[in-house]
Order: sequence, then structure tokens, then C-alpha cells
Amino acid sequence: MSTRDQDLPNVDPESFNTPIADQLFSAKPSSHPPRILLLYGSLRERSFSRLAVEEAARLLEAMGAETRVFNPRGLPLADAEDASHPKVQELRDLAQWSEGMVWCSPERHGAMTGIMKTQIDWIPLSIGGMRPTQGKTLAVMQVCGGSQSFNAVNQLRVLGRWMRMVTIPNQSSVPKAFMEFDENDRMKPSPYYNRIVDVMEELVKFTLLIRDRSDYLTDRYSERVESAEEVSKRVNQRSM
Repeated sequence: MSTRDQDLPNVDPESFNTPIADQLFSAKPSSHPPRILLLYGSLRERSFSRLAVEEAARLLEAMGAETRVFNPRGLPLADAEDASHPKVQELRDLAQWSEGMVWCSPERHGAMTGIMKTQIDWIPLSIGGMRPTQGKTLAVMQVCGGSQSFNAVNQLRVLGRWMRMVTIPNQSSVPKAFMEFDENDRMKPSPYYNRIVDVMEELVKFTLLIRDRSDYLTDRYSERVESAEEVSKRVNQRSM
């Protein structure tokens, strides 16, 4: 049925598409392991967000994924250096390499840390026409110094949406994290550890489901109607 039949005078019929299941499931499944990038939000020598990420990476690898953990030490504040800075390039290369991500931040003053936000700020929505995060999966986690809270994971979800990522429903928040790791920096058995297993399992499932279909899932009517060049001209007008 045409857009005219539906009384949609504002719709461009050449750019209007009806989602079709056959197109959604036509992609041949990739055979390589899911590629997951893990980010943590603390530079402390014994960083519990790093330890939680390392536990998550072990689980992901046991589930057949390939992982990379980015070390944020030496990453400059956003815009304090040129994007050619080696740590910025490392982070951006890993973002493009990945098919999914894990973000884990401590909660500090009721929010994610500046270290966590700086990493996300250095990954722009677009790099030379490529969107390094669009259509990738995301799992969010936080560690707490005191009682359990969800402020940081809630903020990370907002950022994930802004970065056009598919954030999975499950999440992890570890209260009193200093009590949850042993002297060998391994996480102790607990319901909090079990939740991290749940989250990583769900992340792998969603990544396998989405990675071969992300281009189709993120194809937008508004972007078919208006080219990138036209958008740039419109949003960069000095005055209306």
C-alpha cells in the first residue's frame, strides 16, 4: 500500500520503507567470535570497577567471545588534546573493532566517575562518516563503596542511548565492592557474581542476534530523506 493511500502527505514515498522480516533475517551469520570492548572508570591501583571488568572478560571468553580491556590511564580529558593522541586513537580503534561493549563505573558523589565519562566523550557519534558505536550492544555495570545504588548504571543507559547503542535489559550493581573480592583480586561467589554471569550471557546473546543486522536495524527514514551533507548545512547555519 502506498503512502498516498495512507494519507501521509509529509512522507517522501521514495524514502519510506516498510520493515520486512525476510530482510531482517537474510544476513548470513558471522562465524568469528563476538568482539567485546570493556571499559572501567577508576585509576586506583586496586580498582574494583577494573576487577569487575576482568571477571566479566573471563566470563565472556568462556562463552566464546573475544575481549579487549581498555586501560584509561593516560587518556587526556576530552578536547584537552588533539584526537591524534595515542590513547585516543587506541580507544577509537577498539570502539570500531568491537561489536559490543561493557561499561563499568564506580559511583562517586551519586554519579559515574569523570574517568568513565571521559572515555565515552572521546568516542564521537561519527568519525569520517563512520559511527563507531551505532548498532553495537552494550551492558552496563557499577560498583559501590556502600549500599547498593543504580545511579551510575542509569546514567550509563542514557549515554548508551545517545551513542545509538542497543543496551541490554539486564545490569549489575555491586554494593560494598571492597568485600566482594578476595586477596587474589578474584570475585567471591555470591548473588552479585551470579548477576554478572547473567549480564554477560545476555550480552553475548544480544550481540549474536544483532551484529549481522545492525546496518538494517539502524537504517533511518530521516537519513534516507536528508543526506549527511544537507544535515551539516542545516545544523551549522549561523542564523535562521
